[in-house]
Amino acid sequence: MFIIRPVKEEDIDQVVALAAQAKAGLTTLPHDRKILMQRIEESVASFHKNVDKAQGELYFFVLEDLSNKKVLGTCAIVARIGGFDPFYTYEIKTTVKASKLLNVKKEIQYLQLLKQHSGPSEIGTLFLSPEARKSGNGRLLSLSRFLFMAQYPQRFQQEVIAELRGVLDEKGRSPFWNAVCKHFFEIDFKKADLMGMEDKTFIAELIPQHPIYIPLLPKEAQEVVGKVHKNTQPAEFFLLQEGFHFMNEVDIFEAGPVVGARLQEVRSISESREVVVGGIAESLEYGHDCLIANVQSFEGFRVVLGCLRIDEEKVVTVERSVAQKLNVVQGDKIRFVELRARS
Repeated sequence: MFIIRPVKEEDIDQVVALAAQAKAGLTTLPHDRKILMQRIEESVASFHKNVDKAQGELYFFVLEDLSNKKVLGTCAIVARIGGFDPFYTYEIKTTVKASKLLNVKKEIQYLQLLKQHSGPSEIGTLFLSPEARKSGNGRLLSLSRFLFMAQYPQRFQQEVIAELRGVLDEKGRSPFWNAVCKHFFEIDFKKADLMGMEDKTFIAELIPQHPIYIPLLPKEAQEVVGKVHKNTQPAEFFLLQEGFHFMNEVDIFEAGPVVGARLQEVRSISESREVVVGGIAESLEYGHDCLIANVQSFEGFRVVLGCLRIDEEKVVTVERSVAQKLNVVQGDKIRFVELRARS
């Protein structure tokens, strides 16, 4: 019995334990109690803030096993990236070099630094404990954020992106960092990743401003540009199914891909529906497997995997177990989307 809900301050011990499992590479879930507590407090404040325009609020969610109150996963949304601290990526660009004398014409890819002060919304902090990687929990965790964005679109930008974790070795080392960044920053990848969570001024001061020609990099660094970590492949698959596409941008530290989409082009947003609970049944003989959210109140937002039956255009029947997990009764509003695209 799993549920997605907003993080609470009393979750800190369990979130720290999860971060220890995530290891290096998941920038927004560092194994650092102070930073994690700051993020939790920021999220709690965002849920109590009246918002009519995205200003960089953080919405942090956890996956909880209701049978034992154990937190087994995390995910989050940043309402707008950039702001006072800019958001950096490398754009993959192509230039053509030609010589009539040598009869040579070549397309050469290079990386150009991008800096955004008012960027799109961003989803991230996606981590699921190995013990919970079953029964559709990965899909629940990944897609639950879109029901939140569908219900409260005024809190977000019109575009959403995700920075997917790039390739690291078993010791958390990045081939791209070792080939490029370490020559400028003179610290290791893990420390730079952690520092970037608190203060990005060192990036502006030291990041190379000139184009980086990809063919000049060592082969092991070239091969990871725009590639995802093996543990991130399921998340990439879900997002591509949802309508995301490669933005031709990569992370500045480990060169993982940036994917994005217009908000209303995301399947779980465009196909989701707000309805009223017209009935509650002990069980349903037939129905639709869906992500179902309690949208009766902002702070009471919850998401579960469950079955519902569509009775009328805006009226549904849900199973009692779903109603109990969501804390909804007959007459309450919910939002749902089917687990997979309509055929």
